[in-house]
Amino acid sequence: MQPVQGTPGHSRYDVVIVGGGHNGLVAAAYLARAGRSVLVLERLDRTGGAAVSAQAFPGVPARLSRYSYLVSLLPRKIVDELGLRFTVRRRRISSYTPTVRSGRPTGLLVDAGDPARTAAYFRELTGSEMEFTAWQEFWAMTSRVAGRVFPSLTEPLPTRAELRRRVDDPAAWTALFERPLGETLERTFTDDLVRGVVLTDALIGTFSHAHDPSLRQNRCFLYHVIGGGTGQWHVPVGGMGSLTDALADAAGSAGAELRTGCEVTAVATDGATAEVTYRSGDFEHRVGARQVLCGAAPAVLDRLLGRPADRPGPEGAQLKVNMLLRGLPRLRDTTVDPREAFAGTFHIAESYTELDAAYRVAATGRVPAAAPSEIYCHSLTDPSVLGPGLAAQGYQTLTLFGLQLPARLFTHDADSAREAALRAVLGPLDACLAEPLADCLAVDRDGRPCLEVKTPADLERDLGLPGGNIFHRELAFPYGDPAGDRWGVATGHPNILLCGAGAIRGGGVSGIPGHNAAMAALGR
Repeated sequence: MQPVQGTPGHSRYDVVIVGGGHNGLVAAAYLARAGRSVLVLERLDRTGGAAVSAQAFPGVPARLSRYSYLVSLLPRKIVDELGLRFTVRRRRISSYTPTVRSGRPTGLLVDAGDPARTAAYFRELTGSEMEFTAWQEFWAMTSRVAGRVFPSLTEPLPTRAELRRRVDDPAAWTALFERPLGETLERTFTDDLVRGVVLTDALIGTFSHAHDPSLRQNRCFLYHVIGGGTGQWHVPVGGMGSLTDALADAAGSAGAELRTGCEVTAVATDGATAEVTYRSGDFEHRVGARQVLCGAAPAVLDRLLGRPADRPGPEGAQLKVNMLLRGLPRLRDTTVDPREAFAGTFHIAESYTELDAAYRVAATGRVPAAAPSEIYCHSLTDPSVLGPGLAAQGYQTLTLFGLQLPARLFTHDADSAREAALRAVLGPLDACLAEPLADCLAVDRDGRPCLEVKTPADLERDLGLPGGNIFHRELAFPYGDPAGDRWGVATGHPNILLCGAGAIRGGGVSGIPGHNAAMAALGR
């Protein structure tokens, strides 16, 4: 059942959901299946929010996961309970990181299917067995934590003490929840490149550094390593839109009304009932509800409720570059096949020292000359995203995620800053290649290179993400005070709940906030 434009069929619903992103659709499906009348209002002309597939380049039949790229946090519980027809594939190659040692191009390949091969790469890079042993022990620790924490994300919110008892590992708790991550990395690893490869998971969309006393890097790291209870990341078959299409089908089949082209402009509540004002085309409408669930960012909800902005707005910290290539570029490191190097996460300028240097420059308000980034080639794992004929001709998609590029860098002269940021991520990439990336880019029907750049400002404009923050606001540790917020979705109004990434235990493509908001709305 596809979303439709136009006015809803009723003037009042049990639940109105603001925003048709993946979390809003999860909430809609659960609530409609429980017998609630549900209306989803989405500003854009399609549902899915940031989790969509799109033909980004005119005349070129390749569908890219345009904004969000990978799946790790979506619980199997949600897939099974909602009957989602949705498939993911595991990437055998975890990562490849090119570097230069003793004047010679080389790199670190992590093969998840062959520990002995990975050990050989570590030995060649570092000269001993010690770093690989430390690597295994570190990830074994995070895996144990993941196995204990991840199941709690779809349960009532634990207190800090309860989650600590559940983790049942004082050293791991201290390393991940209490002390800056940099202390553990410097104590565990000696190689600058290895330290950086681990730290990158702490900086995805988060402007921070290894020793940040706020621990925002720890919170980001935690959510990136606990997914599925294993920390493994997967490629959605058919692109990210296949997930949200399945969710829209589940919600619509259960009876939820999904309306696109409806921009919510205000929410009013007396604590027992609510009224939602929205604009569709040139007309303004109002609809009543017993409960309102908000999939938009908390800062957006504050504006809809007429609350004053009493805190700094959220800030994203990334550059997204979508590309289509005629073929993968050759590498300076001739010991690795590009089809393996690009099959996992391809780390660029992400040594520990380079990550810190880029942070320090960006903190002064300047675009780093060399910005860290990582690349994903989804078409190597899922060729179905390539249109007819493209795969046979060797075409490949590339999506690049640039780090340490906060929204503040793009507030003045945004076009110049975008160009500088693009140079900052492509320069270090070209330094790893045996041929310029520009020579490998496909062209669209108008002869333009197939390359699309999205800054935090672009994400705010396109998706309504304040400050371009992909997590809606700073991530929080997955615990709280259940006495006042049993599911981590409260807003201060008893009949208005957060169901988006800004909820406690939000962030990433997970559906967890949607599930938890639905459970709260149902009084479970």
